[in-house]
Amino acid sequence: MCLGVEGFSEEYKRVYSNYPNLTYIQYKYLRSSNQSTHSWLQDSESKIIRGESCASVCHELKKAGFTPDIIIQHSGWGEGLFLNIIYPRVPILSYQEFFYRTHGGDFDFDPEFQGQHSWQDLARVQAKKASQLLSLEQATWNFTPTLFQKKTFPKAFQDSFSVIHDGINCAAIDHVKKPSSFVMSKCEFHIQDSHRIVTCVMRSIEPYRGCHTLIRSIPFLQKLNDPSVHLVIVGNTSTVSYGSPCPKGSWKDYFLREIEGTYDESRVHFAGNLAYQDLIKLLKRSNAHIYLTYPFVLSWSLLEAMACRCAIVGSNTEPVREVIIDNQTGLLVDFFDPAQLAEQVTRLLANPDLADELGNNARKLIEKKYALSECLPQQMALIELVANGILKQA
Repeated sequence: MCLGVEGFSEEYKRVYSNYPNLTYIQYKYLRSSNQSTHSWLQDSESKIIRGESCASVCHELKKAGFTPDIIIQHSGWGEGLFLNIIYPRVPILSYQEFFYRTHGGDFDFDPEFQGQHSWQDLARVQAKKASQLLSLEQATWNFTPTLFQKKTFPKAFQDSFSVIHDGINCAAIDHVKKPSSFVMSKCEFHIQDSHRIVTCVMRSIEPYRGCHTLIRSIPFLQKLNDPSVHLVIVGNTSTVSYGSPCPKGSWKDYFLREIEGTYDESRVHFAGNLAYQDLIKLLKRSNAHIYLTYPFVLSWSLLEAMACRCAIVGSNTEPVREVIIDNQTGLLVDFFDPAQLAEQVTRLLANPDLADELGNNARKLIEKKYALSECLPQQMALIELVANGILKQA
């Protein structure tokens, strides 16, 4: 059985419809957040509302005679906060994504855009830990995709964590043929055989994923290479997924204004969001792939690029170092150094044998540790261990 709030995407509904033995229940939030709530409590309030709404549905299910063997919940949104009260004897397996930290993580990583935080800013982040700690306390066991994510959580709980990635579907990726040329309709760019393509993928074009370093590297990259080199940037240009919104328009335009007149605009292409098949086609055509991030949750797009045998230039930050070993599965650069980024990308463009070696090594790592065919059996075994009471917090 799967529970989801109303408004769940049509894609999820389509996936669930493929499994006739799965019952999918939608529910409504019982109330809305109150704008007069203390700003430090608004995050907790929204999660408590979600938790109350989900628990109410489960209470009705229990009255109707349904008791699950195990509850699997994502802790980030609060839906599972009170399910241990409804089902006190049912083990809970919690997917733990990221623990908020006031220092030494993503919150104070970038002095240019994060600057000096007031004590109130720090207090707001600290208050957001409340629901996370509740989730940790009630979980029978936890799992998370990377070692870096596990290490963000309090040491007192880390012994009750398994590290298993969600899994990259290598079979689906291999089903997509590598094109030599194709048209990217959203940015009206025809990739030709003669082009050398540098790619970068981010959910939204924003500093959290290094858009400032990327865009500032463009003049250096073009100076070091001939006009056959084109940069294709995938991601939403008008929204922010993580961090603060741009003070003036979009982050993309903000940084492009900074380098105006110093680069050839015809060789830089913003592709927006792509359908999955088109994204994989682009990654397979890529001659070098850039991935930059604050110390934050690792993007699936990096692992998918590695599965496509892309030659990666990544930021020397956690958790990138977990998958990109310098000069083995890719190249590492200083997150804040646009010139170094351009130099290392150029190194790959000038050395296709090196690019092939790094790309093939990257694919081998994905196959060994991050492929869905490896991760899914581990996930299923973990569910069995927790459901049968073999694995639980001390």
